[in-house]
Amino acid sequence: MKQFATLFAQLDQSTKTNTKVAALADYFSTAAQEDRLWTVALFSGRRPKRSITTTKLSKWAAELAEIPDWLFDECYPIVGDLAETISLILPPPRRLSDHSLSFWIKYLKSLADVEETDCKTAILNAWGQLDTAQRFLFNKLITGGFRVGISQKLITRALAKSTGQSEAELAHRLMGKWDPTTTTWHDLIEAEDASADASRPYPFCLAHGLDGDAADLGPPADWQAEWKWDGIRGQLILRDGQYFVWSRGEELMTDRFPELSRAIDYLPSGTVLDGELLVWRDGHPQSFNALQKRVGRKTVPKKLLNDAPVILYAYDLLEWGGVDLRAHPLQYRRALLERACADLSDDAPVRLSPIIPFKSWKDLAEIRSDARNHQAEGLMLKRGDSPYRVGRKKGDWWKWKLDPLSIDAVMIYAQSGHGRRANLFTDYTFAVWNGNDLVPFTKAYSGLSDEEFRKITAWVKKNTQQRFGPVRQVTPHHVFEIAFEGIQASSRHKSGVALRFPRMARWRQDKSVQDANTLDDLNEMLAIYG
Repeated sequence: MKQFATLFAQLDQSTKTNTKVAALADYFSTAAQEDRLWTVALFSGRRPKRSITTTKLSKWAAELAEIPDWLFDECYPIVGDLAETISLILPPPRRLSDHSLSFWIKYLKSLADVEETDCKTAILNAWGQLDTAQRFLFNKLITGGFRVGISQKLITRALAKSTGQSEAELAHRLMGKWDPTTTTWHDLIEAEDASADASRPYPFCLAHGLDGDAADLGPPADWQAEWKWDGIRGQLILRDGQYFVWSRGEELMTDRFPELSRAIDYLPSGTVLDGELLVWRDGHPQSFNALQKRVGRKTVPKKLLNDAPVILYAYDLLEWGGVDLRAHPLQYRRALLERACADLSDDAPVRLSPIIPFKSWKDLAEIRSDARNHQAEGLMLKRGDSPYRVGRKKGDWWKWKLDPLSIDAVMIYAQSGHGRRANLFTDYTFAVWNGNDLVPFTKAYSGLSDEEFRKITAWVKKNTQQRFGPVRQVTPHHVFEIAFEGIQASSRHKSGVALRFPRMARWRQDKSVQDANTLDDLNEMLAIYG
């Protein structure tokens, strides 16, 4: 655990990529194999299930520290992190142990079915032999809130440096539904057949947002344009007579889209398609609002299958006949994809996403302006000779999105943030006018600078009307421009609408409360874009 705590400190205290990669590579070269495996698991989101509630944990920590509950409750929001609060208030350890990371993970897993009294004794015993840094990480393992600023790309770079394998191969090995409790370091990283799992997807190739002029990309003939669909990015894998559906976030979603099982009847085994999961009705893709009814459901009732049928709108072919095609240029992969989809019938759960022909960047800009009428968010621009890369690399793939929708709203509630912003009011509820009343319609917590958050925090403290737990009702005074990607009807909200990806675009200090938009304005947007 000491070695893992040292690694965590090195990663947490540096913002330099090379420093982080070097620290990880050294750890992967020297730590015990089981600890290495769990470190990769933790840093890629595969955390042990929480076995103890945070309420119990807080109570036990306050008792051990001999402080009243109210004092602990006051400390928590100041520190901003439960695991860190507990590690700081506990008395010094009675003795220090040298147990490994994997030892403490097994220790916690053994407490899953233990009586509360024995569980408490075990936790106090652990706290009594860990220093502050190790206690912090131990508490993170308990609460399941393990976070560290490490991307999958950094992990694969470090593994490549310590093992001598290629980044692409390692990225592929780390994809899929592997579990640190049922595999080993050797099977995951070293074994020759580690990529033989039929369900394993390929690492996704990601695009950067295009901020400048598209004409700066060079001759239009070098580029392929497609709609940027408003769905869920996914891979459909057909291998060994089975089908698997993976999201870009490495979530296996096969059971949520049973209609895609019919792809086995239309495409050969050894096929992997990259595309967008969309609700398809009347020969056209529907908006994300229709797809949202399917999101999060592990079982899908027959009525919902009929009302919101899903297809994969395919725009890339990653594997054909069991052969990895990612190193081939996009034109080659696209030609094969078109051949693969040429004979698909209308009832197949796969469609070919069309290429948008254009002769000039000006022509394409005009096409882009009509994206929402095609249920798209904008355009994707892909260089014709580009391979299918791992992760996000500038140069080959760009997303040219439409400007977001926006509306001016009044802040009516404020709540403290988390982590380093625990002392600031950063989470706000916004309202628009409905006659003479302000009706809440969305929340947002991002988009402003720290300096702006500090100014608003000082104002909130002086202008609080009521408190509802951590939430403060404030005097309607400040107007903000709220940017969002989509709007839909919602029976759960008093306003009757819900926004997609709302954030604060600007603090409109030039506007008064009376200048804010109305509920009629939102309903007009709903009629156009909903």
